Formats: sequence, structure tokens, C-alpha cells
Amino acid sequence: MAQDSSKPDFWDTRFRQNTMPWDAGRVPAALEGFAARHPERGRVLIPGCGTGYEARLLAQAGFDVTAIDFSEAAVEAARRELGSLGHLVRQADFFAFEGDTPPFDAIYERAFLCALPRRIWGDWVKRTAELVRPGGLLFGLFFFDDNEKGPPFGIAAADLDALLTPDFERIEDQPVEDSIPVFAGKERWQVWRRL
Repeated sequence: MAQDSSKPDFWDTRFRQNTMPWDAGRVPAALEGFAARHPERGRVLIPGCGTGYEARLLAQAGFDVTAIDFSEAAVEAARRELGSLGHLVRQADFFAFEGDTPPFDAIYERAFLCALPRRIWGDWVKRTAELVRPGGLLFGLFFFDDNEKGPPFGIAAADLDALLTPDFERIEDQPVEDSIPVFAGKERWQVWRRL
């Protein structure tokens, strides 16, 4: 298997071999709660959407969803999973994505940052800040761990704060009770507002 998780073929191989320990087969309870209590519906980008469960939930809740993944195999899997909502998914690279006239009202995070090699985390936050409008949200589950290897690549809470606070302020931070085994005890639900 290719070993650079910043390349599409790394993920194509895993999806085609059904080696996806990050795929919960469901939507996290924290996202269901967010969608239920968040009265403002807007344009949401889901980078690294994988199989796309979250795209379905957010679209059915009334959000205008754009889900992207740079892995052809992931896009195929998401379109199969989403059926009639498959049109919400497109193959695109987050770092070069220009579609749907950014900025977005929000970006949903779930196992995207921790899938990226640490060397490009600065690029991730820069691109995230470019794609979210002022006052918009970065929301989702963040993986906190001190492991050296990955993916998933864990981050320390202080390091995430250092990455995001120039452009975002954290407005929610809650433990996660329904993590899949690979993330168990190391995920937190967070919402960050774009400054």
C-alpha cells in the first residue's frame, strides 16, 4: 500500500480493499445533536467525506451540502451509500477546491485533519480559513493523541488551539461518547467560529 496519506492513491487502496477502520457506518450523535439544535441552515462543505453518512444527515436537516473527496474510490463509495443524494459528492482536492463560490457558512470536520500528514496542517488551517466566511463555523470531531505515526495523526489540544486561534475562536468543546474504536477516548466535539 502507498504510505503517503496526502495522496489520493493511499485512500483509493484502502477503500477498494475495504480497509477502513475509521468508517463507523453511522453518523456521530454529536452531529445529530448539532443539526437538531442549530437553527441556521447554510452552505456546508464536508472535505474528505469518505462514505458520506454525514452528507445525508445534514442535507436531510436542510443544509446545502457539498461533500468532496480526492479519492475516486471514496467518491464511488459515497455515491453508492447516498443513492439519490449522490449528486452532493464530487471528486476534488480540498487544497485546490474552488467550487460553489466560497466562502461557505461552515465546514464539517470528521477524521479529515487527522488523515493529513502533520507537515500540511498549516496549509489545512489556511485553506479552512479561506473557505469559511467570517462568523461561519468549523464544527465536528477532533482527534487528540500524542502518537507519532498515523493516520490517524493525533494532535495536542494546545497545538490545535495554536493552529486555529489566529482565525477562529472555540465556542463549544464536549467529550464524545460514541467514538469508533480507533478514536475511542481521544475525540472531542468542537465548534469554532471564524473571526
